[in-house]
Amino acid sequence: MRAIHATEAGGPEVLTVVELPDEPPGPGEVRVEVAAAGVNFIDTYRRGGVYPMDFPHVVGSEGAGTVVEVGDGVTEFSAGDHVAWAAAPGSYAERVNVPVREAIPVPAGIDLHTAAALPLQGMTAHYLSASTFPVSAGDVALVHAGAGGVGLLLTQLVVRRGGRVISTVSTAEKELLSREAGAEQVIRYTELEDLTAELPQIVRELTDGRGVDVVYDGVGRATFDASLGSLRPRGMLVLFGGSSGQVPPFDLQRLNSAGSVFATRPTLAHYTADRAELLWRAADLFHAVADGLDVRIGQEFPLEEAAAAHAALEGRQTTGKVLLVP
Repeated sequence: MRAIHATEAGGPEVLTVVELPDEPPGPGEVRVEVAAAGVNFIDTYRRGGVYPMDFPHVVGSEGAGTVVEVGDGVTEFSAGDHVAWAAAPGSYAERVNVPVREAIPVPAGIDLHTAAALPLQGMTAHYLSASTFPVSAGDVALVHAGAGGVGLLLTQLVVRRGGRVISTVSTAEKELLSREAGAEQVIRYTELEDLTAELPQIVRELTDGRGVDVVYDGVGRATFDASLGSLRPRGMLVLFGGSSGQVPPFDLQRLNSAGSVFATRPTLAHYTADRAELLWRAADLFHAVADGLDVRIGQEFPLEEAAAAHAALEGRQTTGKVLLVP
């Protein structure tokens, strides 16, 4: 089978198409023919060496497809079932072994490309809005990268919970997408000369001087200070990613001076560690899709163009979800 190796830590150029043996599933695993694999920033962190990894390794951890074989002890799934997953290493491939613990049943009526676009970004948007800072009616959220895969889903979920969204984007095209997802106000950060100074001022003007209840920040280094300055007293900064780089250590006393605010750095694994919770989040998302939640697939690349997909993602040239199609 074909797969994508990261041969060493580096840029997109280290991604290489390789032929690997088609390994049977082990106990508690299902062998899946991959319909589409999700491309995520965590893949670039692993490829680039930000997160420690062994090299070479098959990149990717998210996707959806059809079960072709089940391993010993598997009773929950059978050949022919459609499944999705957020955490099966080696997903940039034609076939992958998925632990049953991570396999999510895909309901009838949900196509596999939509299913592949939901597990990581969709469940991230779900835990952010339903659990880390559970949005209530009237809450105002600042969502960075509002036209990205998480941003578009998160905006819709916040609005569905009765919240209001102020988003940040880079272009007019992305502003339109963010507004279509439900953002009331959209700020183009590329038009600001000093993001750290100007963004909090604009946010306070849009909130009658109060600041937002929560900032959902997946950008990291470039936005962190502006996010902190945009909060109301006792608001919460939820830092869930670092697409612009990781936030350096900072003095916790700044949380005091910013208004006794909270800061947290969550990750999806801790919000899906229990299988019942994983299945609840996934089922809630699939129900929302059936109820009109828009899952935007911005670009699809052939498997062999994984390097181009990574370059587009890191170059902020994408909107919505990016998929690799074997």
